[in-house]
Amino acid sequence: MLDVAVIDDPAAAEASLDPTRARLLAELGEPGSATMLAARIGLSRQNVNYHLKALERHGLVELVEERKKGNCTERFLRATAASYVISPAALAAVRPDPSRAPDRLSARWLLAVASRLVQDVGELIGGATKAQKRLATFAMDGEVRFASAADRAAFAEELARTVTALVGKYHDETAERGRDHRVIVAVHPSITSEPAETEPARP
Repeated sequence: MLDVAVIDDPAAAEASLDPTRARLLAELGEPGSATMLAARIGLSRQNVNYHLKALERHGLVELVEERKKGNCTERFLRATAASYVISPAALAAVRPDPSRAPDRLSARWLLAVASRLVQDVGELIGGATKAQKRLATFAMDGEVRFASAADRAAFAEELARTVTALVGKYHDETAERGRDHRVIVAVHPSITSEPAETEPARP
């Protein structure tokens, strides 16, 4: 079972968003049969079987083993991942495009960039899995508490200068065997139980 899987097929995305099927995926972190799942979620075995077949058809659950019980065979299935992310590729006609209106200070542009990140990394994972190769990536995740909006703005400017200098230091346009890498750096308020502070809209 994978830690996380990216869903880029529209039909698979639709299947995963059905409330009953989403519940079944959550229950199938450990192998289970239609009979076991029916008792847990309060549905008939036939109904559960119908949903499981749809999930299996889209590669969201997989067969682990079959057990003979008299004249019947009980199938034990497991989710293919502990969690799933739906790629914007599943909504290709309306997926965000960061190139439309690049604006470092726009939260919606940040969302478009993050959406592209999900789509690109999902595609890369799929290619690496098929080629049976490791995918070289790097990520940082942390928090910083700013005393004021002025400090946050100063941090953003210094961060931009530092990253720009670092990219300039290592970027080699002439490297024949080099490979391009995308660099994404983001700063946004942390989610808390309290309402997030909002600022007046910029003209």
